[in-house]
Amino acid sequence: MKSFPLTWTLGVIAALVLFLQACSSSEKASNETTTSEKKIGVLLVNHGSRSETWRNELVRLEKNVTDSVLASGDVKGIKTAFMEYTEPSIATRLKEFDKEGFTDVVVVPIFLTVSPHTFEDLPTIMGQKEDKASMEALKLEKIERYIPKAAIHITPNLDFTDVLKRNVLRRAKELSKDAPHEGLVLIGYGDETYDKEWTELFNQVATHVKQEIGISEHSHGWCGHIAHYNPAETTKAVNEVLKKKEKAVVIPVLVAHDEDFQLKIIGGGIDKVANSEKKVSYKPDAILPDPDIQHWVITVANEFVGKIKKS
Repeated sequence: MKSFPLTWTLGVIAALVLFLQACSSSEKASNETTTSEKKIGVLLVNHGSRSETWRNELVRLEKNVTDSVLASGDVKGIKTAFMEYTEPSIATRLKEFDKEGFTDVVVVPIFLTVSPHTFEDLPTIMGQKEDKASMEALKLEKIERYIPKAAIHITPNLDFTDVLKRNVLRRAKELSKDAPHEGLVLIGYGDETYDKEWTELFNQVATHVKQEIGISEHSHGWCGHIAHYNPAETTKAVNEVLKKKEKAVVIPVLVAHDEDFQLKIIGGGIDKVANSEKKVSYKPDAILPDPDIQHWVITVANEFVGKIKKS
């Protein structure tokens, strides 16, 4: 068998080692490149409203969380989209993310709890679901559907935390003057399909408030959707607690302030209650603004960004 000089053999071994190291470095660099090539954006999605006051509050939410969401450098952009009624729509924003080269978009729904909007409409609008009923409804409402190039990651709704309980408790405390003689009335938008889930959420929130401030009775009503924009539902809910208590503390459980809802529908319903000036405590406010919700948006966005980085 032919032998080779020792120096030649060592040279071959050294070359082989360098080759293996190069392959390892190349693979590592490839992995690092794959990670670094991800461009992640955050999209805050809300229902939308014809009310400029309502829309401004959601835009303000984006402004208040932007610095914190972008602080780590992992998120390269944050935007707000309205599901209906006005621009910028979800489709408009997703087109912008695609045009700007984003590979992943974390969608944070600013919705209270489950509804056809969160389960059917949003995923259908973004091409994540082929729901025929939703697609037909979107066409009728002239809501554009857009399937983005970027991967979509949808976070849970607000009711997966205790934020709503703390929010309503704070607002009830501001209005309550004589808890043992008061009843709590929660007025929301509601949902026909998920009435059971919405009612359960409201009962959980009311129970928390009652335990904290000593109110022993509560009721709830719907200013829209289930009630079809009916002030009489508010009147009915208020009168229900006034059968047992001297006064009613009314809290609108709505994301933001809309003049039609807080003033005309809920306020109009309260005006129909006998002696409402003395018997009803009401402030036409909303869930926003709330630092806790800002913190929730930042936390849930960062959580999903972390998952994307590991994938």
